[in-house]
This record gives sequence, C-alpha cells and structure tokens, in this order.
Amino acid sequence: MALDQKIIEEFERIVGKDNVSTSPAVLYTYGFDASIYHNDPEVVIQPTSTEQVSEIMKIAYANGIPVVPRGAGTGLCGAAVPIEGGICLAMQKMNRILEISVKDLWVDVEAGVVYNDLNAELAKHGFFFPPSPGSAEACQVGGMVATNASGMRAVKYGATRDYVLGLTFVRANGDIVRCGTRTIKDASGYQLARLMCGSEGTLGVITEITFKLTTKPKKSASALISFNSVVDAGKCISAIIAKPLIPASCELMDSTSIEAVNKARGNPLPDANALIIVEVDGETDEIIQRDLKIVEEVAKEQNATTVTPSLDPKVIAKWNDARKSVLASLSALKPGYSCVSLADDMGVPISKVPEAVERFQAITRKYNVIVAVYGHASDGNLHTKMLLKVGDKDEWDRGIAAVDEIFKASVELGGTVTGEHGVGISKALNFQEERKTELDCILAIKQAMDPKNILNPGKAAQWRGSPLRNLRYPCKEYM
Repeated sequence: MALDQKIIEEFERIVGKDNVSTSPAVLYTYGFDASIYHNDPEVVIQPTSTEQVSEIMKIAYANGIPVVPRGAGTGLCGAAVPIEGGICLAMQKMNRILEISVKDLWVDVEAGVVYNDLNAELAKHGFFFPPSPGSAEACQVGGMVATNASGMRAVKYGATRDYVLGLTFVRANGDIVRCGTRTIKDASGYQLARLMCGSEGTLGVITEITFKLTTKPKKSASALISFNSVVDAGKCISAIIAKPLIPASCELMDSTSIEAVNKARGNPLPDANALIIVEVDGETDEIIQRDLKIVEEVAKEQNATTVTPSLDPKVIAKWNDARKSVLASLSALKPGYSCVSLADDMGVPISKVPEAVERFQAITRKYNVIVAVYGHASDGNLHTKMLLKVGDKDEWDRGIAAVDEIFKASVELGGTVTGEHGVGISKALNFQEERKTELDCILAIKQAMDPKNILNPGKAAQWRGSPLRNLRYPCKEYM
C-alpha cells in the first residue's frame, strides 16, 4: 500500500520535491542492488545533510515506516533491497569530502562519496584509503562501512573497519549520534563506530565518516603465474605468505574464470588451468625487485608452469582489468546461462585455500552446477559465482543446495560465510548458523537501537525462510 500523501509531502518539505520520487520507474530501479533480489520501495528520498536524515527518520519512526539506506547499489547480497517496501534512503547526494588533515592522518567525508573519487583527492597529498573493492569506480564509502567492504589489498592493508576512526549516524528515532574520535588511538569504552561497521543499515543510517589515512606506496610491480591446477595455485599462495612475504594483493582465477574472461574480453590471459596475479609494493625499486624475485622462486618451487613478472603499468593494468572482469564475463561463457550471486565471498584460513577449492569443486560436481572459483586468495577470501538457467526452478534448487554445502565447508575449515560483501539475504541462514552463539546478543542490540524494527528489517539475523524469494529473475516459483 502506498504511503499517505501527507507523509510524502512532509518528505518533500524536508528535502525538496526534486529529491522525493514515487515514480514507478524510479521505484523499480531502486528495488535492486547487484544481488539476485528485487522489491520496490514505496518512495525514494535523496537527503543532502545529516539533519535531513534525522527529520526523515523521525517521521518514519512515528509512523512505523521501514527505511533502507542505500549507497550505489553495488552490494551482492541483497542488503540494500527494500524487501518490506517503505523508504529507500538514497545517499548519493551526500557526496562531499569535508576536510583532509594529513598532519593528523584523517579525512572527514559524507557517506555518498565514491571510493575512487576519495582516493583521487587523497593521492594529491601522497595518501590513500586502501580497501580497494571491486566496485571502486561506483561504490560509496557509507556502503563500504555498512558492509565492512574490502578487496584485493586486504591481506596487507586490512578492510574498511580498520580505517574507521569515527562516524556520525542517525538512530531509528531520529537522534544524531557522533561516535569515535579523530585520534589514531581510542580506548574509550564501547566502540560504537566499530559496531556500525558491518551493520548493513540495521542499527542506524551512517551519514559521515572519519577515516584514518595511510601513505600511498611509491612503487609496485606484479607477476602473472600459471599452474596446472587451482590446488597448486592455492599452495603457492600459502607458500608466499609463509616465506614470509605479505604481498599487496594476490588474485586467484580457476580455469572457468580464465575461459570466461578470454571469451568475453578477447584473450587477455594465457590459457591455463589456474592463474595467480601477485602484486608487491614498497618505497624503492630495490624492495620491489627483491620481492618479485622471492615470488618467482616460490612459484617455481610450487610447480608453476610459467612466471611472468612486470613493472609495466599498462601490462599490470591489463591483468588487473581481466581479473576484475570475471563477474561480468561469466554470463558470456555458456549460451542460455547467467551468472548469479548465490555463494559470494567465503573466507577461510590462508593455508586452507587449497582444501577449500577441492571441496568446492567436489560439491559442484555433486550437484551438477557450473561454478567459477576466484578471489583474493592471499587473505583466504574466495568467490564462487554460479551459472544457472535462471528460469528453471530445478537449477535454482540444485544451486542453493550446493551453496549451502559450500558455506558449511568454509565454516568447517575454520572460516566464515562472508569475507567482504556482508550478509543481507543470500547468506542470512548460514550466517545465523555460523554465529548461533552470538545471535541472542545481536538481536538484543538490534532491539535496543531499533525497538520498532524499521531499519532494514528482516535482514541478516532476522531473516526467516528460504533465501530463494523475491528473485529478480523469471522463475515464477521464486519471484
């Protein structure tokens, strides 16, 4: 049922008519993120200040209206899908970089700042914000905090949470809370800023963030290494880490990923059963050359078939572009099939990567599904994108059964169901099983901070029933 027109007019008074929409085309567009789910909100509102968010939340709280904060919609788990309708609070107009203090190692930003735009500004000062998500060109930093996002550089530089010094959020009742500090050290009691990292819009609406800065390395180089098996590639990654050498990144691709990228992108990669792309960085050419030599020596010891080092930025950019294009390329692999995000970003201990890959491959054979295994394997973060006939119920049923076993295998190996994308809907049941001794605490925190349950309700710890619901694909049983 549509919201009362008087409530819509109140929102228009707060943010202006141009920033409120109930157009069916707009509602449909904001009913998606990059996941497999869709559901229209009842209104899309684009605030431009924390104070406007506060006023919106006061009205929502008084009327029991669900509110789903949304960044760029690049999330892969359904966290930004307004599954219960209500308000989609789109944050893209809160996109100012407020202040950079390099002498104090922090930057203040609004939640809608795009990741790459922030780094372009920080680079002028010799600093950067390292988490490096795959959607860097589009994703917004508020969404990164809300999901504790990261990417290929996490092994050396950490995830978003590691750079959050403080933030401002708006509670369900409209109260504005500033938590954390602008100091590098902070030992003051409960760490609310850290709690908001990974909260996925269920505890408050993040509007401003203070990030810690770190210096941008002056030099970098990469090596492209091929193997006869993805297990050998996984063993090589563990051996590099154990040397010890912490690379800036180390990306893994299996044969399905390589084949898809070469088919879709005109053969930018060598034909191999598995590849890793190892990046090293540092302050001098000597450090780079030393680390590249170590990588090459370890790779040869671990049965690499080819090792191609490079200092050429154009060559390295070509390799990285190919790796980042896996998700987009997979749907071109087999006519009639589409790539879907069911099992996304499991994390396992680094030494368990080879065993995890073997178990994932056995599971996909058991259920006769096509899965590509790739990811940021030097921090144990693996992606398993699946190809399905999206109109076929049996395909979805076999797919979700395989995903359930993949998640269980990850946890059995000492890992987690999500390393960087968050929980949302697609991982909710497996997350609840993994964190079952924590659930009472998680739900108690949710109740305390959102007693009317209007902030992104029904997600993660609250999700009930099958994750095959509200699909955006033409499978009538699950739409």
